[in-house]
Amino acid sequence: MEETVMEMEQCGICEEKKRNGIHLYNMFICTECEYNMIHTEPREEKYQYYLRKLKNINQPTLFS
Repeated sequence: MEETVMEMEQCGICEEKKRNGIHLYNMFICTECEYNMIHTEPREEKYQYYLRKLKNINQPTLFS
């Protein structure tokens, strides 16, 4: 039986090492932060925090 070992990556939002999450361009976002971002209203203080963190995303360059 083959066993898959998942590497831990640093979340671009909470900056903790996590195993599960998504990649948005070149940033890893853990499942907890993804859930919190989705459920944060624009009027909440945490919303501005997430916006500042997401500005660190760099889109990959497309070579054609």
